[in-house]
Amino acid sequence: MKQKTVNIRLEWEGDFSLEDIGFDFETKKYSLKNAKLNDKSRDFGLYQIYGFHPVYGDSVLLYIGKATKQTFAKRISQEAWEYNQNCKSIQIYVGRLLINENISFESFEALIDKAEKMLIYTHSPAMNSSNILNISKDKAKLKEFENIRVFNYDSYRSLMSEVSGEYWIREFEYMDSFTPQSK
Repeated sequence: MKQKTVNIRLEWEGDFSLEDIGFDFETKKYSLKNAKLNDKSRDFGLYQIYGFHPVYGDSVLLYIGKATKQTFAKRISQEAWEYNQNCKSIQIYVGRLLINENISFESFEALIDKAEKMLIYTHSPAMNSSNILNISKDKAKLKEFENIRVFNYDSYRSLMSEVSGEYWIREFEYMDSFTPQSK
């Protein structure tokens, strides 16, 4: 029996800078006191980081992460983006879950976790390599995403507007079915 499709809708906002989340380029320190994206009532979900990469160039998708137990500002301030070669050009986009009803924290966290993994797997950000390998090596892990669809709205930058687990998992199985066999 086919499982029900789970639609995860994310509304993206951005761009924000390191200064917006409390980084002071003069003191080289974070202060979340007046930082944007630090509202404990709403600043949770997924985020994208764009910036310089030595191989791929400037203004590329570097990282997709999640902030579920801490605000966006708190979580991103822990990742040392200020050490990126062109840190003044770092751009941050945040995605909040669009839902019509109240859900438990556990349900929220599970949806964000699945959306993060799907977006990392399908977009391969340069700095998420360990997560990409962790997901793509294990066919059983891939199967859990078969009935997931992620929809991105508004300022989703270089993400696809829709990511379907069924498409990506079946595509993986299709490629696998053509593996040459030795005689």
